[in-house]
Amino acid sequence: MSEKSTFAKDFVFKIVVIGDGAVGKSSLIRRYTEGSYQKEYIKTLGAQFFQYEQIVGENKDIRCRLFFWDIAGQSEFKFMRPKFYHGSKAAIIVCDVTREETLKNVEEWHRDLIENCGVLPTIIFANKCDLIEESSFDKTAIENLIKEKKFLGYYLTSAKTGVRVHDAFKSIISYLVEKATKVA
Repeated sequence: MSEKSTFAKDFVFKIVVIGDGAVGKSSLIRRYTEGSYQKEYIKTLGAQFFQYEQIVGENKDIRCRLFFWDIAGQSEFKFMRPKFYHGSKAAIIVCDVTREETLKNVEEWHRDLIENCGVLPTIIFANKCDLIEESSFDKTAIENLIKEKKFLGYYLTSAKTGVRVHDAFKSIISYLVEKATKVA
């Protein structure tokens, strides 16, 4: 006997999470999907994949089955990325606010994404904001990048404390739902 869906809409979205090694990609996904944080760093080998279900909509009648593909940031795994990108509906590029070079590398990640997927809705998570004084953080470079690349926006996040993590993920999911609802 098959289970009849009680949802007006039922979407499946693959979202790639990319960025340099040790910027917090896995930690951000775990914080969002499990509400947890793992203190010790464990390098992602190739890719990890996380599945999560989110019920949205004014009447809670839209189900989103989300597949987050956490792609290793180390250059030795670059040859594997095209297969991991395939079928993505959106991208999250993560940088570390304590390591300026990771923000500079966002353009390279975006170029890699376009080469393999074309233009996708993209958002930046500027992670580890718990390690800086936010009021003194110079947002100019990141805001210019957002404007130049036509990204959806950015969020200063902390996987460790959970600051703005849910808001950041919800913004990309809301965008995908809105776009899919208009098409459906």
